[in-house]
Amino acid sequence: MEYRRLGSSGMYVSEITYGNWITHGSQVEQDSAIKCVRAALDNGITTFDTADVYAGTRAETVLGKALKGVKRESYELLTKVYWPTGTGKNDRGLSRKHIIESVNASLKRLKTDHIDLYQMHRFDYETPLEESLSAFDDLIRQGKVFYIGFSEWSSDQIQAALKIQDARGYTRFISSQPQYSMLWRVIESKVVPTCEANGIGQIVWSPIAQGALTGKYLPGKKPPAGSRATDKKGGANMISRWMRDEVLSAVQNLKPIAEANGLTLAQLAVAWVLQNPNVSSAIIGATKPTQIKENVKAAGVKLDGETMKAIDRALGSLPECDPSKTVSPNPRA
Repeated sequence: MEYRRLGSSGMYVSEITYGNWITHGSQVEQDSAIKCVRAALDNGITTFDTADVYAGTRAETVLGKALKGVKRESYELLTKVYWPTGTGKNDRGLSRKHIIESVNASLKRLKTDHIDLYQMHRFDYETPLEESLSAFDDLIRQGKVFYIGFSEWSSDQIQAALKIQDARGYTRFISSQPQYSMLWRVIESKVVPTCEANGIGQIVWSPIAQGALTGKYLPGKKPPAGSRATDKKGGANMISRWMRDEVLSAVQNLKPIAEANGLTLAQLAVAWVLQNPNVSSAIIGATKPTQIKENVKAAGVKLDGETMKAIDRALGSLPECDPSKTVSPNPRA
């Protein structure tokens, strides 16, 4: 495992982050989830990402149980706030009320007294930005949160927040958590340059495009039984955008490139996002320990210029690059 600084902060994160977005509390049973967390630790992963909304708060609970007994200083714990965690009007968004109530609930579920990185899970168009940033700064001063970040914000939103943080003397953001993969490159033209200029690192999610870049989905064929594309709890909906024959055929064209580098397609996909110098870590999920053992092999891999060009040629015009695709919905709509 290799480790990188998160943005301009002094905190290091593992190049591979273990995330439990769809799996814990939903796709796999608790015993399997705990085995995956232990496998992550055994393979050098020290960074764990979750969110209050995952599996209706159950994902945080499972992660808290899985990390029980592990020295707290030995890992970095990441979670988020924004999406609905209840039926009440205030059980969502980035109001001071919801932020404070959510962080306290997350701490209980995760069985810890602090969160290493607390993130605004989307941009909230209803709550004044100053209110959200003030609440986050208070959490840092209280010692409940060490660092702060955001997920899926546009360049304009990032700059607006930094302006307020600087004017008020608030602690600055150090991380961005966007979707990023060979097929989804919307952050490259605006978000990444803004973050690079302001000491913000990327912890990217879905580097394997929800599994589409593993090569296990074949054009003209039904998805394998038990795969994410057959998971009606949420996985199938997320991967559906890539389940087109033209995309699946292009992914098969990546096989000789991966083989030439001694990698599987999944390892190639993770290694690809890590070639971006603004990326601090790539989040992987897993339903079984063997998947973790395989994907961590992407850490430390260096892809040469010719390999990167060959990947671009194989995918052609299929990757989405439009920066306007970085959009946060209204949580109450």
